[in-house]
Amino acid sequence: MPNQAPSETREEPAAPESTRPAIRLSGLRKHFGDVHAVDGVDLDIPPGEFFSMLGPSGSGKTTVLRMIAGFDLPTEGTIELDGHDVSRLAPFERDVNTVFQDYALFPHMSVQQNVEYGLRVKRVPKRQRRERALEALKTVRLDDYGSRRPAQLSGGQRQRVALARALVNRPKVLLLDEPLGALDLKLRQAMQLELKQIQRDVGITFVFVTHDQDEALTMSDRIAVFNDGRIEQVGRPEEVYERPASAFVAGFVGTSNLLGGRGAESVIGRPGLFSIRPEKIRIDDALSEPAEAGHTSATGTVTDVVYAGATVRYAVALDAGGRLSVVRQNTDDAAFADGRVRLSWRKEHSFQVE
Repeated sequence: MPNQAPSETREEPAAPESTRPAIRLSGLRKHFGDVHAVDGVDLDIPPGEFFSMLGPSGSGKTTVLRMIAGFDLPTEGTIELDGHDVSRLAPFERDVNTVFQDYALFPHMSVQQNVEYGLRVKRVPKRQRRERALEALKTVRLDDYGSRRPAQLSGGQRQRVALARALVNRPKVLLLDEPLGALDLKLRQAMQLELKQIQRDVGITFVFVTHDQDEALTMSDRIAVFNDGRIEQVGRPEEVYERPASAFVAGFVGTSNLLGGRGAESVIGRPGLFSIRPEKIRIDDALSEPAEAGHTSATGTVTDVVYAGATVRYAVALDAGGRLSVVRQNTDDAAFADGRVRLSWRKEHSFQVE
């Protein structure tokens, strides 16, 4: 019998760098005594994605961010960055940087000195750190502001300095903990566009924590919606908004009508709980007209009218039971005062939720 070569144990080849998740969370849990702040999170975030973690206060999103950064250690589960387990590593041993809501700039230093600070701690040569700081300031469009002090800047400019200070270290992942929360509404809206453009320019993975649905919908490639320490849904903004996976997501991300019970059975034709976005519903006073093909129709009485400038919101009590909110553009057409109306919407715009 011929001699057989001894069997060899072959290791599986490592996944190519381009296909590895920038971040992988597996079975992640964090308990503070009896409080389960994070209760079983599994998540992959690919390289170069602008990923948002959205949820109300206490939902676990900030705790997950802090565990990725290394500020908190998980009770259970693992955190991988670019294929390497960093679950027990200190923050400075992880290739990430964090931008906080309060920016934490040094008031006695110039803008350029603030941006250079992390490089100085790492003993990067003076000429090199100056070049990299100027490059980072140029990325956030503040290359002419290097000599100013933080007190001489607007809130949006200070936010961009904090961003440059994080980017100058060239991390593979940038973590942002509600960085726009201290800005007024108009500045916050302007910075949403700026931040997304900066992320496109630098091409690194951004993980953005917010409780503001508009921020998440405006900037994100994908969104994870958190509730009670768990992820309710992960998807592109249009998926999460148009097809919420649960009643919680439907109610938290945007405004949604939830129709159930007798009203749902009568109007939609089957039992269950259904979500219908207010802007998808058409309102008119043609009570006797049948529903168009492919549409659902219901009659009711207007109980409240709220003028909101660009839009008008109607509350309608349905004859079949239940209430629906309708949002209508504020056009020159006649508004509907208290009275009888017909509502209609495409059948695919009412979908069942858990």
